[in-house]
Amino acid sequence: MQNLLEKLLTDSGLPVPAAQVVILVLSILTIAVLAYLLSRLTLHLMIPFFVRATTLSKSDWDDLLVKNRFFAPLTIMIPVVVVYATAGILLGGYPFFAEMVRRLCMTILVFLAVRMVNSILRTIEDIYKRHEVSKRKPISGYLSAVRIGMFLLAGIFIVSTLTNKSPWGIFSVFGGLTAIVLLVFKDTILGFVASLQLVSNDMVRVGDWIEMPKFEADGDVIDVSIHTVKVQNWDMTITTIPTYALVSNAFKNWRGMSKSDGRRIKRALCIDMNSVRFCTPEMFEEFNKFSSLKGYLQKKQAEIDLYNKKHNIDQSSPPNGRQQTNMGIFRAYIKDYLINHPKINQNMTLLVRHLPPTPKGIPIEIYAFSNDQAWANYEDIQADIFDYIIAVLPEFGLRVFQEPSGLDFQSLKVPDRH
Repeated sequence: MQNLLEKLLTDSGLPVPAAQVVILVLSILTIAVLAYLLSRLTLHLMIPFFVRATTLSKSDWDDLLVKNRFFAPLTIMIPVVVVYATAGILLGGYPFFAEMVRRLCMTILVFLAVRMVNSILRTIEDIYKRHEVSKRKPISGYLSAVRIGMFLLAGIFIVSTLTNKSPWGIFSVFGGLTAIVLLVFKDTILGFVASLQLVSNDMVRVGDWIEMPKFEADGDVIDVSIHTVKVQNWDMTITTIPTYALVSNAFKNWRGMSKSDGRRIKRALCIDMNSVRFCTPEMFEEFNKFSSLKGYLQKKQAEIDLYNKKHNIDQSSPPNGRQQTNMGIFRAYIKDYLINHPKINQNMTLLVRHLPPTPKGIPIEIYAFSNDQAWANYEDIQADIFDYIIAVLPEFGLRVFQEPSGLDFQSLKVPDRH
C-alpha cells in the first residue's frame, strides 16, 4: 500500500524523497488518529461497562478496584497495544521509525502495568485493613517494599528497552554504584528493617496510643508505613515519626492499659506536718461518728492496748508506747472509702501510702485503678476522689500544705511604728 501511495505521489510530480516524507507523515497521523479513536472508545464504552459491572456485583473488592483507579490506565493501554501491533504494517517501509514506535509503546505499557499493579496493591491493603488482624500486623511496610522493588525493576526495564541494552548490564552498573544506592536509599532501607522489627515484635499497631516526647507525639497511631508512623495527637494535629526512630528511641505504648481492667490513679496530696498529732479522747469521740471507722478504731486500739500491756508501758503520757495519730486514722478512712468506691477496680493494686517528707509537707499518695479507662471518665473519677479527700481533711484535724499567696501576705498586719 505504501508503494502504491508512493507511485501515485511521484506520478503527480513529487520527488521521491518528498513523497517518502509525505507517506511517513501520513502513517504517523494514521497511528495517532487510530490511537485517539480507540482511546475515546475505551473511555466512553469499555470503562463505563466495567464500572457498571462492579456496581452490580455482590462482592465489594471490585468496587475498591474502581476506587483505586485500576481501570483508568486501560484508556491508554488498549490504544498503545494496537499501535504496537500495527506499527510494523503502517511503518513497514521505515524500519527505524517502526522500531522506535514499538520501543516507545513498550515503555508506556510497562509504566501503565506498574500503575495497575500498584492499584491492586492498594486494594489488597484496603481489604486487609478491614480485618482486626491488620491492627496487630500491618502490611503497609511489606507492600511499600514490593512497590519499591517493582518501580526499580520497571525503571531498569524501561531504560533497557529505550537503549536496546541487556537489563543485566544495567544491573551490573547498579552493582558498581552500591555505595551511592545505599546512601540514596538509606532511609528506605532503615525504615524497611525497622518496620519488620515493629511488626514481628508487635511494638506498634494502628490504633495504639503512644507517647514520644522527643517528637512531641502523644496520641493514636493512624498509619504505619515503611518510611513513617503517623500519630494523631489529642489536639488533632498529626506528628510524623520516622519508622526507624521507634526502634532506636524510647517511647511509651498505652496498649497494655487499654487492654487491662483498669487505669492507674497515682496522685499525692501534701499534708502540713504541723497538723499531725496524737489522738485525744475527744478526737476518738469525733472519729467514732464515722460508721466506716468504728470497726477499725476498736481493732486498732485493742492491738495497741495489748502491746502496751505486754511491755508494761505507761500510757498516761502519749509519747510512751504505741499511739494512734490523726493521720493514721485518716489513711485508714481513705482506704476504706476507696474499697467501697464503685469506680475503683478492687481486683487490682490499691494503696494509700506515705511518701518521704518534703519541704512542702508529707505526701499521702493514692495508688489505685479505676474500672473505666476512657480518658474523660477517668479524669472525672480521679477529680471526684480528690475533691472528697480535700473536703474531709479538716474533719481529722489535718491541713493541706499550700504555699502562701499574695492574698496571704496582704492579710498580715504591719505594726504601727508611731
